[in-house]
Amino acid sequence: MKNLKRTDKEIAEAIYNETLKQHTKLQLIASENFVSEAVLEAQGSIMTNKYAEGYPHKRYYGGCEFVDVAEELAVQRAKDLFQAEHVNVQPHSGSQANMAVYFSSINAGDTILAMNLSHGGHLTHGSPVNFSGKFYKVVFYGVDKETGYINYKEVEKLAMLHEPRMIVAGASAYPRTIDFPRFADIAKKVNALLMVDMAHIAGLVAAGEHPSPIPFSDFVTTTTHKTLRGPRGGMILCKSMYAKQIDKMVFPGIQGGPLMHVIAAKAVAFKEASVPEFKQYQKQIVLNAKALSGSLTAHGFKLVSGGTDNHLMLLDLRNKNVTGKDAEICLEKAGIIVNKNMLPFDDKPPAVTSGIRIGTPSLTTRGMKEKEMETIADLMDQVIAHPQDESRLKQVSDQVLKLCEKFPLYKERREEYQNV
Repeated sequence: MKNLKRTDKEIAEAIYNETLKQHTKLQLIASENFVSEAVLEAQGSIMTNKYAEGYPHKRYYGGCEFVDVAEELAVQRAKDLFQAEHVNVQPHSGSQANMAVYFSSINAGDTILAMNLSHGGHLTHGSPVNFSGKFYKVVFYGVDKETGYINYKEVEKLAMLHEPRMIVAGASAYPRTIDFPRFADIAKKVNALLMVDMAHIAGLVAAGEHPSPIPFSDFVTTTTHKTLRGPRGGMILCKSMYAKQIDKMVFPGIQGGPLMHVIAAKAVAFKEASVPEFKQYQKQIVLNAKALSGSLTAHGFKLVSGGTDNHLMLLDLRNKNVTGKDAEICLEKAGIIVNKNMLPFDDKPPAVTSGIRIGTPSLTTRGMKEKEMETIADLMDQVIAHPQDESRLKQVSDQVLKLCEKFPLYKERREEYQNV
């Protein structure tokens, strides 16, 4: 930090303030997590200097012998972790991983069947504002209005009616276990390819806390952050029969030189995910989510689908007379970071929403357990019940700080900045 502080004081200060914020606030955004110091070191390494277009031992640049080692380790570790036949670790993001699968496997104008964004899907699953919705004809499935669970009968009915070239499973805001064998069966009936986007649940899958989509899918995409607790990036796992077309589409199809410092950090994260402690961590994520959802329900909060099977939950705030936008604002004032989120059949626009999405990966990384989830539910209830009470928000903020101090983050980094 000393070099950065000397060269660019403003950026150094922004980084320090972000470090301080992550330490002093409760991070409940389901798609975020805290990586290890080892991952940070790898991502901030001098591998950022190396151009390495192509693949190990088949590069378009010389001098790639050591970045080849990093990429080969990342690929092999991912194969072992997920029992995948082929892995490409070069996608810069989950969105680009999805793009590579689409572009390599179906044609513009083809029909895809995917989950509605407002029901828990993702922008790259066919949203009209995204490339996926512009390049393909998209038919959406969703959740049952009464139960909040995916309506698999509707999925099958839509598949039989529209005969999609590809079916997309996976979600960014769905709190229940996804039935991959059922999706595979539906895809087989209509001769469709099956792509599963497991970005949110990848860590749970790696640890056996959620069924794996690998045996049932043609393609599986994921981010490497979120529950997997690695650097921000993407990855594609597929059957070996698709390896050549996937690799060719990632490079030179949609990307140039891979981010070798990020790939090195991915390799570190995959190694961290292979140890028994990681399995226990993922188990605790789910235990914490169930404890948090149960405590929130006891405080009168309404949860979409009535609870959770994984790391996240959706709170329907209409019975609390607070919008998702207002809840996000007042909770942040109290030191609790969440994101507003559309609900299935929401009657409010995306910029407002009727709910929030919360998750437990970050809290669990800090070492918090069920007891702390009960406390957090109580703090959230106090804020939502009194969103305009500045005195109450300050009291909750003080309690949040005390709780965070018991589970510190990046202590050495905070101290390093102060001592420079």
